[in-house]
Amino acid sequence: MADCLFCKIASGEFESATIFENHEFRVILDKFPSGKGHALVMPKEHYEDIYDLDADIAGKLFALTSEVARAIKAVTGCEGMNILQNNGSVAGQTVMHFHIHLIPRFEGDGLKFNWPTQSFSDEAFEEMAALIKKQI
Repeated sequence: MADCLFCKIASGEFESATIFENHEFRVILDKFPSGKGHALVMPKEHYEDIYDLDADIAGKLFALTSEVARAIKAVTGCEGMNILQNNGSVAGQTVMHFHIHLIPRFEGDGLKFNWPTQSFSDEAFEEMAALIKKQI
């Protein structure tokens, strides 16, 4: 897409601290990181969100994400990692080009990714599971 920031980064039109690239994907360090080693995995082709991905590209994306996560852990010595991916503005997506955040975590880093929980009856869980199962 002509006006997509991440399409311009993925194509090389805009500079980035690229840590991996092939014909399908580019992995960069986040320009506005939450800490050292914060990276983004993105397809070069424009997909707005996870709903646009087909199984083949999704499989390749998550395989690459796993490989990059191991590399970041080896370099940073992080104690954990958040793998974060937002879909739609209501979920916090600010760039409408699918991308995965790899956020290395360290004891006392001050980052918080918690959310409140809700309670549902066993029947409500079973009903929701059945409805979703029908769609798969």
